[in-house]
Amino acid sequence: MKRVGITGQAGFVGTHLRNLLRTKEEVEVVPFEDRYFADPKRLANFVGECDAIVHLAAVNRCSSDAELYEINLRLVQQLTEAMEVAQVAPHLIFSSSTQEQRDNAYGKSKREGREMLRRWAQKNGALFTGLIIPNVYGPFGKPYYNSVVATFCHQLTHGEQPKIDVDGLLKLIYVGELAEHIYRVIATDKSQVELPLPHTAEKKVSELLSLLETYKAQYFEQGIIPKLSTQFEVNLFNTFRCYIDLPTYFPVPLQPHTDERGTFVETIKLHTGGQVSFSTTKQGVTRGNHYHTRKIERFVVLQGEARIQLRRVGTNDVVNFTLSGNKTSYVDMPIWYTHNITNIGETELITQFWINELFNPNDPDTFFEPI
Repeated sequence: MKRVGITGQAGFVGTHLRNLLRTKEEVEVVPFEDRYFADPKRLANFVGECDAIVHLAAVNRCSSDAELYEINLRLVQQLTEAMEVAQVAPHLIFSSSTQEQRDNAYGKSKREGREMLRRWAQKNGALFTGLIIPNVYGPFGKPYYNSVVATFCHQLTHGEQPKIDVDGLLKLIYVGELAEHIYRVIATDKSQVELPLPHTAEKKVSELLSLLETYKAQYFEQGIIPKLSTQFEVNLFNTFRCYIDLPTYFPVPLQPHTDERGTFVETIKLHTGGQVSFSTTKQGVTRGNHYHTRKIERFVVLQGEARIQLRRVGTNDVVNFTLSGNKTSYVDMPIWYTHNITNIGETELITQFWINELFNPNDPDTFFEPI
């Protein structure tokens, strides 16, 4: 069992990395809180428990450039001082940025912070890996802070109009891909002084906005699953979905078409592939209590009455929906939300499921976690 500490664990990348490492049996995540930096004893205790430390804690906006620069270098200094107090030399993994190449306070602080930590590791016989990371996007990023993707997604799902200031070309990496990269660095346990991570997509800002506007028009406004031709488009669509306010958007009612023969209902409209299935559930029985990290999934109750519950992994807030076969509607499961469905009716429950990929027992992307 390798014990891994993550500074900045509550941040955008830190949350995704912590959640990924929780799925790895050979890794234990050492708890960390930002306030440890204000308590040298707690910080020393934290580093003393770690076989590897991923240093993500940093600020990228501040009241002044001088303050931003000072804070980021001070965090590195406090980390090295804590390791000296604890007399430990764990594998140090530093999160830097391609902004190192720019002449700004953030880029300078990341470049010099990486060099400070590298020198300390060399002096103390510790493994060191400096990750130079392109633009990161993905679910749960803060709009107006983490990325233009987060800002656009928030605006499009909250009645705001996105605006392009500079239509630059962005080199992008999905936050899930970044977390996997960091996990592999931890697992290989090798020193790599400078490791520029390859971007996995290259898009102009206008191209990103065009795709997201398509997702708004087709999915958000019409309930249609858009055409998703590449893994990048799946990742971007999953990112977009996570900015929808679940309690106000779901369940989405479906339009019945009724005549003397009976009723016809279109449960899923899509421009992409996948698998459709159904289940029967006995009274009082609960299915699910798991989450997915990449799959897109839709639940439609065809008969009976069901309660669907969702909870974002790492949080305590539970969202509840009641669906009935008498008034057909659907709920889509966002990634990183554990979910279940319970038969709360008086008859057998029949539920239809659609998922965007075929089931692979060797890579099910299904992780158990009770609501």
